Amino acid sequence: MTDPEDRTAQAGAPGDGPAAEGAPLGEQGARAALRRCRRIIVKIGSKSLAGDAWDRLAAEVAALRGRAGRSLVLVSSGAIALGVAKLGLKSRPKDMAWLQAAAAAGQSVLMQRYEEAFGKVGLLVAQVLLTHADLADRTRTNNARNALAALLEAGAIPIINENDAVAVEEIKFGDNDQLAAMVTPLCEADLLILLSDVEGLLDGEGRRVPLVRSVAREARHLAGASTSGVGTGGMASKVEAARRATLAGSHVVIAGAREPSIVTRILAGEDVGTLFTAVPQRLSARKHWIAYTLRPRGAILVDRGAAEAIGTKNRSVLAVGVLGVRGTFLPGDAVAVFDPEGTEIARGLARMSASDAARIARKKRDESGDDVVVHRDDLVVLPSE
Repeated sequence: MTDPEDRTAQAGAPGDGPAAEGAPLGEQGARAALRRCRRIIVKIGSKSLAGDAWDRLAAEVAALRGRAGRSLVLVSSGAIALGVAKLGLKSRPKDMAWLQAAAAAGQSVLMQRYEEAFGKVGLLVAQVLLTHADLADRTRTNNARNALAALLEAGAIPIINENDAVAVEEIKFGDNDQLAAMVTPLCEADLLILLSDVEGLLDGEGRRVPLVRSVAREARHLAGASTSGVGTGGMASKVEAARRATLAGSHVVIAGAREPSIVTRILAGEDVGTLFTAVPQRLSARKHWIAYTLRPRGAILVDRGAAEAIGTKNRSVLAVGVLGVRGTFLPGDAVAVFDPEGTEIARGLARMSASDAARIARKKRDESGDDVVVHRDDLVVLPSE
């Protein structure tokens, strides 16, 4: 595997977005920062696309697009649900072939709904179908990035969806919350809005949590008890998507899709939904791709000293600190790095195969100097809990 072009903009780009804020803001300041967002991704789930949802969304997008320098990208579910109805099925099938058939049948209906609704307000839409394999490959990722940039420059609204008719693994394991998080650095978005059937992340007493600064410290324990039931993801998936997108330098808001003018109100800085603030120092596009798009082909277990050097000193994974390896990986494959307690501390691109890493584990550097299992330039330290 190879990495995509590292085209990450400086903090705050594109435009003068919220990532430019250095010191932590209070809740009011964090909300006010949303007014400066210029590149917005809106993800909407299948349960939220009912009745006049398409017309309401189109009207909001048209009003927001009227403001100078602002562009929007939609990540939309709904193809399988619409395909189930089109094929006359009584319920969502469980068989993979039938899920693929429903996706194929429903995709044209989904785009027709968007074409009609957005056409009424004078906006063009364009379908973009992606699979995880597209985003894991350098050439295809860059092609997708360039296509999206061209569509936005042309004034069109990209409608992104997983290519469920062919992406078997995505139907079984994926969801569009994660797709939206992967697309965030691709589009250099400064705001990701995840629309749900609940008003936001809820605490243990069912009250909306208005602001989250750190997913690891504040939100993860709430996500499991605040399941939305939307599509395949639920609230836990949305919180994980929020974590990944904030690490790419984007603010994230989880909010209720059925609340009137919800996108407009979010961008006006109103206290709606749950706001997850972008991290002050975003990951580069390349490192975000390594950590959160590529799927590890194996694992490397390191000792305590190596774990500390990796986590606090930005050191490479060296053979002398390797306790063992799992899986079968080749040079260039993504691998996960675990400490002695079994906690994943980093992800990176292997410099050697699993068999070679196992052969030289615990050995000090020899004359050849080939003891680097994962170089620090290809290593991403994961945020700790």
